[in-house]
Amino acid sequence: MSRVRGPGLSPPPARRRVLVIGVDGVRLDVLRRVATPHLDALAARGFLAPVLVDEDTPTMSGPCWATVVTGVGAARHGVWSNDFGGNRLSVFPDFATRLAEQDGRRTFVAAGWRPLLLARDGGPLFAAPSRTAYSAPLAETAEDWDACDEQITEDAVRVLAFDDPEASFVYLGAVDETGHVLGCGRRYEAAVVAADARVGRLVAAVESRPSYAEEAWTYLVVTDHGHVDAGGHGGRSALERTAWLIAAGPDIADRAPDRPLAHADVAAQVYASLGRPLDRHWTLDGRPFAAMPHAVLLDMDGTLVDTEPLWWRAAREVAAGLGHELTDADLPSVLGRASTDTAAHVRDVTGTARSVAALAEELDARFLAAVESGAVPLPGALALLSLLRELGVPVALVSASPRPVVDAVLKTLGADAFHVTVAAGETPRTKPAADPYLRAARLLGVDPASCLAVEDSPAGVAAAEAAECRLLVVPSGLPVPPGPRRTLVEGLPGVDARTLREAGL
Repeated sequence: MSRVRGPGLSPPPARRRVLVIGVDGVRLDVLRRVATPHLDALAARGFLAPVLVDEDTPTMSGPCWATVVTGVGAARHGVWSNDFGGNRLSVFPDFATRLAEQDGRRTFVAAGWRPLLLARDGGPLFAAPSRTAYSAPLAETAEDWDACDEQITEDAVRVLAFDDPEASFVYLGAVDETGHVLGCGRRYEAAVVAADARVGRLVAAVESRPSYAEEAWTYLVVTDHGHVDAGGHGGRSALERTAWLIAAGPDIADRAPDRPLAHADVAAQVYASLGRPLDRHWTLDGRPFAAMPHAVLLDMDGTLVDTEPLWWRAAREVAAGLGHELTDADLPSVLGRASTDTAAHVRDVTGTARSVAALAEELDARFLAAVESGAVPLPGALALLSLLRELGVPVALVSASPRPVVDAVLKTLGADAFHVTVAAGETPRTKPAADPYLRAARLLGVDPASCLAVEDSPAGVAAAEAAECRLLVVPSGLPVPPGPRRTLVEGLPGVDARTLREAGL
């Protein structure tokens, strides 16, 4: 039976939640100039980065917000103005609707701009979230929009503090309306300061939750476009095209990604932060920019401990006892393989009449004796386990070796480094089949596609990829070619949090 963590180890993975706050029409230069302590605090926990509205999208609220929440550009969602008529939102739905309808997750949207939530002006943009809060301004004035934002904030604070939405979107529109009516002067700057205070109240509501300690919240605060000095937008100037994004959360690095960010990345990041793999059928334009794996599934032999030479020696000794010498040509049938697979190969190449079971028993006995007397951690192995413990990432050991060998190695690595261990014989099939990785993910309660497997051999890589894991490959005895879901490194030394994030994307 697979071993599951005992008392004293890290708690189960935190429940993931995402809050997206859309603050309409905030110029980046103004944001950096005025006092916005709450937004600054979020940026300090993660990053603030510019986002340029792409050349094909009008610098208007409708197209930009549609791109933010659907993860596709205007050419696909079909929103080209503040009248949403003729859209293709049924094909490319918003993240709150997709998560609610496809996954049964609780989602929440609060907004006062009617096409976001009402069947008006070609809307709604948000078709079917689990829960909504709508409060329209009495008139299209800066003062009435400020009162609207205040009501929306109050409604959202109650939901965020006491309900349990997994993904939320809260829209604040007063800054944009102030810019339209009064230009980008002192009143506009005051509106930005007021929006910052409301962001602070929303974050405080989240962090007041009784269950907050058991949750992992990602915050994404984004604007849709800028303004010209006199007020207004819709053109292609740098002031109008420059938007921005603040991101903070358990997976978010303390500096912006090395690539340019796009509005479409926001929805993609929502899914990634929730551990929801992106379905290829969604054909999103956006890409997640940060995602720590929801679990790391570690191979043992040749990855964490230098046992591959011991296994190779055991196989050669068994074959030699039958009058046959194994050569490098036999390596793919031995390294990374279960004992029954290696035993079958030895029987085939030697022509012995001994059974596979008997050969496997001898292989296991020789290997166990060698491990107990000579297994040592590979360079960087203990540092990686320490890093994963510090990051709070659940860890599984997934091995093609039998349980006695795994338990012997755990005395060297430290059994408390792993929440789950899976050995050969504890699943219907072992590597290169997906079964061991699927079982480890199931025991941890995570989706295999949200996991990062660390492997050294072609057989292990095949097993992890069959389970749809991402791969961090540290080749040892046999070469492993590059692949679309593989990150190859020369060794474990130097593997850091950034490596884990990038390999897990």
